[in-house]
Amino acid sequence: MARCTPSIVDGVSYSGGMTSDSDDALSWDGDEASTPKDPAADPALPRGWNAVGKGSGDVGRVADDGTVTPADDTDRGLSNAMLLVLGVVGGVYLLYTIGWVVAGLRLRPLASFLVDDFMFLPWFVLAIAAPALWFLASWVLTRGKAAWIRISVLIAGVVLLVPWPFVTVGVIGA
Repeated sequence: MARCTPSIVDGVSYSGGMTSDSDDALSWDGDEASTPKDPAADPALPRGWNAVGKGSGDVGRVADDGTVTPADDTDRGLSNAMLLVLGVVGGVYLLYTIGWVVAGLRLRPLASFLVDDFMFLPWFVLAIAAPALWFLASWVLTRGKAAWIRISVLIAGVVLLVPWPFVTVGVIGA
């Protein structure tokens, strides 16, 4: 194809040195999209994407306005699903705490036949605190891990911390 010659009006070139190169059809004047970038020089993932594997800690994020957040400044918020799971499991743990209080108070007269109060009281307090301690420990120890690991640990606590005295006896006859 033939080259276009720029027309100059008032000292301004209106064709901008246009060539017949096929890449010109894919870019505007001043657009850097046609210049290839080195992907290793600016590693970034779009919002909502997670890098996995070796070197995933070196990948930054691209904000909505186009700015790149470096990997060490990433702010990982919790997803809506994770917040919902934490709320439901936290509510179950709160109910478990109430169940342990009610069951422990109901078992105290029966336990006084077997053990003294100074032996019963520490275990009673520990049983009441166990759901909150499990929630806190799972929150701290699974920080930075995959979401499924945190959820698995929280669900394991739901299974292990069931207040069996309350479930079996309940509040009947209180």
